[in-house]
Amino acid sequence: MAENKRIHIFGASGAGTTTLGKFLAERFTIPHLDTDDYFWEKTDIPHTEIRQLEQRIELLKTDLEKNPEWVLSGSLCGWGDFAIPMFTFAVFLWIPEDLRLSRLKEREVERFGQEALASGGWFHENHTGFMEWAAQYDTAGTDMRSRALHEEWMKTLPCRLIRFEQPLSAEIMAAQVAEYLKH
Repeated sequence: MAENKRIHIFGASGAGTTTLGKFLAERFTIPHLDTDDYFWEKTDIPHTEIRQLEQRIELLKTDLEKNPEWVLSGSLCGWGDFAIPMFTFAVFLWIPEDLRLSRLKEREVERFGQEALASGGWFHENHTGFMEWAAQYDTAGTDMRSRALHEEWMKTLPCRLIRFEQPLSAEIMAAQVAEYLKH
């Protein structure tokens, strides 16, 4: 009998974890879950209010346990370690900072509009803070979501792990993940 697919995809913001997660979920016809949906409260201005730790854990645990298979994208280091034994496979994504930040800015413009992000815009302060935070991924220590934190965290994973450390399409990465899952 084949092992259940409980895939965790993580990396820097803008590296493509959600895109790959949605793509794999569709390919395997299993649910896609995103850590942002558990980490952040639903607010008028998105990603401004962090959900309480206990509630975040309970919500994610409930969704992971009710589905025999799933793809979970995003980082849960430091708050979601309870899920580590559930993973049957993990995928780490890394792409160069300039490409990652370009993707993030494009995504922010698409979500909120150029006027909202411009100086004086209603989302300018949030956007600026987010981009400054995201730019630290490759150089920050383990006290925040960073490459250093992810490298340490990967050492704790008992499941199989694949690393993509170059820009590749979701289709190419999904095909490689599917191939790894066969073995």
